[in-house]
Amino acid sequence: MLSIIGQRRELISGLLVLLIGAGAVFQGLQYPVGTLSDIGPGMFPTGIGALLALVGMAITAAGFQTRDKDDGSSIDWRGWICIIAGTLAFAVLGIYGGLVIATFALVFISALGDRNNSALQAAALAAAMVVVSIVVFWWALQLQMPLFTWG
Repeated sequence: MLSIIGQRRELISGLLVLLIGAGAVFQGLQYPVGTLSDIGPGMFPTGIGALLALVGMAITAAGFQTRDKDDGSSIDWRGWICIIAGTLAFAVLGIYGGLVIATFALVFISALGDRNNSALQAAALAAAMVVVSIVVFWWALQLQMPLFTWG
């Protein structure tokens, strides 16, 4: 059994996503869920957790079906480091730089984790995501985060 898990990344990641989704459902059910016409505070985390658990089951099923030549033992440190650094940059720059700068930094740094992306491609993706985040979070949802701030 351990050799099967060691050889299949999809299986491990699917089980992890399934576990996170089940945890979200469990936590969401601690609050009143309500009905569709009178939504309670537990409806959103329960629904998202259920969807996440379903996706985890699908990923796990794909892990049983695929046969990779890669044994799953190599870790892509560049991807891990870039995603963590991008998240940390968003947390810091969100406070000191605002939504635009923080979003650009998050997407740019994280996109560099993919070895196939150039700096120009990462910058183009980051600029597009800045526009999307402004429209969705600042304008449509009226998120209380300034577009730009200095300290």
